[in-house]
Amino acid sequence: MGAFSDSKVLIDLLKGYGIWAPLIFILIQIIQVVIPILPGGVSLAAGVVMFGPWWGFLYNYIGIVLGSLALFWLGRRFGHRIIDVFVSEQTLQKYMHKLDSKGWHITFALLIFSPIAPDDTLVLLTSLTKMTWREFTLIIVLGKPLSIFAYSLAMLYGADWLMRLIGN
Repeated sequence: MGAFSDSKVLIDLLKGYGIWAPLIFILIQIIQVVIPILPGGVSLAAGVVMFGPWWGFLYNYIGIVLGSLALFWLGRRFGHRIIDVFVSEQTLQKYMHKLDSKGWHITFALLIFSPIAPDDTLVLLTSLTKMTWREFTLIIVLGKPLSIFAYSLAMLYGADWLMRLIGN
């Protein structure tokens, strides 16, 4: 399980797959979106460190977008049976009244652009709405690059930047 909590262990694991490493990494990203076994920050950082900033970003993006689409489909297919497994009752109650409002599309889009929003939870909750597949896909495809980029930078350079900021 170390590969699922430590980016260095994940990188070592991926190196063993040689030319298949990018595909395995994308599959890991898809799985970590659908089944939260791995903190997203661990895999985001591992992708950028292992494959470099451009390829790492691309593989992160592909995996996260495909994972989000799969999660949306699962939410639509199984409804509360799957949502209740992954979303706490407190979170569900917090968002339920917002899901039916006209402004949810905009709220969802703005939250998806944010690197700190609980994306997987938002995707599942949005699967309960009348948002079309086209709208959902457009929001994910356009919204994820900024948040992936920002989160990747924060994971890679955040501690160093913070130490410089406080003067150590």
